[in-house]
Amino acid sequence: MSDSADGLTDDPTVLKAVIAALQAENARMSATLQAHEQLVQALRLRIAKLQKQAFGKSSEKIEREIAQLELALEDLLVAAAEQRDGPIENDEPAAADAPVVEAKPRRRPRVSDATPRERREFDPGTCCPDCGGDLRVVGEDVSELLDLVAAQMKVIQIARVKKSCRRCEQMVQPAAPSRPIPGSMAGPGLLAQILVSKFDDHLPLYRQHEIYARMGADIPDSTLLDWCGGAMKVLAPVIERIETEVMAAPILHADDTPIRVLDRSRRDRGLGKGIKQGRVWAYVSDQRPWAGTAPPGVVYRFSPDRKGEHPQRHLRDSSGILQADAYAGFNPLYAPRADGSSQFREAACWAHLRRDFHDVWEATTSEIAREALDRIGKLYDAEREIAGQPAELRKAARGQHSRPMVDAFKVWAEAQLLRIPGKGDLAKAFRYGLSRWPSFELFLEDGRIGIDNNPAERAMRPIGIGRKNWLFAGSDSGGETLARAMTLIETAKMNGLDPQAWLADVLDRIHDHKINRLDELLPWNWKAEV
Repeated sequence: MSDSADGLTDDPTVLKAVIAALQAENARMSATLQAHEQLVQALRLRIAKLQKQAFGKSSEKIEREIAQLELALEDLLVAAAEQRDGPIENDEPAAADAPVVEAKPRRRPRVSDATPRERREFDPGTCCPDCGGDLRVVGEDVSELLDLVAAQMKVIQIARVKKSCRRCEQMVQPAAPSRPIPGSMAGPGLLAQILVSKFDDHLPLYRQHEIYARMGADIPDSTLLDWCGGAMKVLAPVIERIETEVMAAPILHADDTPIRVLDRSRRDRGLGKGIKQGRVWAYVSDQRPWAGTAPPGVVYRFSPDRKGEHPQRHLRDSSGILQADAYAGFNPLYAPRADGSSQFREAACWAHLRRDFHDVWEATTSEIAREALDRIGKLYDAEREIAGQPAELRKAARGQHSRPMVDAFKVWAEAQLLRIPGKGDLAKAFRYGLSRWPSFELFLEDGRIGIDNNPAERAMRPIGIGRKNWLFAGSDSGGETLARAMTLIETAKMNGLDPQAWLADVLDRIHDHKINRLDELLPWNWKAEV
């Protein structure tokens, strides 16, 4: 129906019919929006329920259903936004006669101060449009419009001019500049884009092929594969230096997560039966919570299964304090040696313990589980007060505030364990904590130790996001490449870098960089060349 009122008749009967049609259309749109809202709420509740079911568990089926529901929810929210009158947020000054529409507050986009800004000035001129008098500046209204300049492929022609000497006829020509991959036409910026798109944005190479084709460069999938592998080979020395630095840290956080891997030995049995479950392990060093001087970093490793021999091999040259879950594969690392020492001291994770009580409380509304959550919550309240403080101050504060609460929790937990059924989940949660009590107390003795293993769990999130975009790794070697690429990208992000800008610069410089100055290219030392 036309929005213009110019063509409307003056006939009251026709106008009444038009009004009735508009009212019917409005009612239909209102009903549609209400149905959308109800479905949105239903999906939100369903997602929340599934996330609680998956909390602390590894269920591929639940994760896939969550991913599908999140996509459906996103589509519904887009559809609802399409039906709204006017924008959610507006940077333009409202007109004086504009109706006031009450809307739910939304967070405005945050744009970095480093983002380029272009000023477009609209000047009313020098003369008044009404009387012709001179105009003088009294101020200005400035609003911002966020726009995107599309990426563009660029062919750089390397022209090496040949010259001959007039005296001796010697031919003179500059040497060809080094390329990130010798013999390849891929530039450093393009290679960095390919790596970040695949391993951080989780865009498979066949999708990147389609994107680059729209930009005017038809790059075969096989070529993209070669470029990706070639770039990772060039970056191998940087990866090794990051691994050396991180694994030498005195305190490490460790965690692992499953990924599906195509099993070449069973490929003749069909896709479903030709899949095995590999693991990606993360080892994190992050001294920022206790004002340490070492830069943060993370090392990812792949293994074809979850046997304990894999983390034991990963950590064979490391020592100190290991904060992880209760996985039995770590136990040999904590075992006492002949002299009474051990390779690692075990620091437990209070978040894991809290999660067990949370699951019981959600399932049974147990008052005992609720009290356990409250007691642990007070420990976290105390931790928030000392976040980022030096280790000695953290230790002193914990001795004053957290130690009495931890001692009281142990006494209370032992008393509760005598009162409740011994085979229930609540008793299991208490036994999990009490059986490993020295490791739960260790954070009180050393201000460098965190109360939980959240740094490692955060390092696992990119893998979880990636699982929503790819079905499986193509092979064990593909899993190893994934782990090495994630080491580069996530360590760069932990140090506040744009991983694509850093990788592009490193790929551009690494062949001409002295090997004994390789540390200058590591994320915590890197400075872009001006």
